[in-house]
Amino acid sequence: MYSTLFFIHSWWAYLVLLILVIAAVNSLIGFFTKKEYGANDFRISLFTLIVSHIQLLIGIVLYIVGILQNAKYFSAFSNLGMGEIMKDSTLRLYLVEHPLMMILAVVFVTIGYSRHKKKLTSHPKFKSLAIFYTLGLVFLLSRIPWSAWF
Repeated sequence: MYSTLFFIHSWWAYLVLLILVIAAVNSLIGFFTKKEYGANDFRISLFTLIVSHIQLLIGIVLYIVGILQNAKYFSAFSNLGMGEIMKDSTLRLYLVEHPLMMILAVVFVTIGYSRHKKKLTSHPKFKSLAIFYTLGLVFLLSRIPWSAWF
């Protein structure tokens, strides 16, 4: 089960990254060019929200299953303890930094989407999306395990 979830989580991450880049760029272009907020902009922002939440759920389940099945990195919890995990940069990335930063990235996407819905005109909608989706993208990019991606 762990390997299947890991496979899904790994490949779904490419979709999340792609759509978040598209959404952030779209919102920045909309904000700086002062274009009207339209149906396609809404679809892009909503799809970003949905895709990122699905990835978060897959990641949480993967984390729990990894702990329960004592998978590759997760055995460090029982074997080494948290102090040793924090000293090892690889373990710290996979077990602490990556999950925390991805949760924060999804929180920023959610805040941006929620705030933009409350705005009545296009410019403030794009501003909310641009700020929070770009923050989410920065957080996401900061803690992707790049060595595992290539």
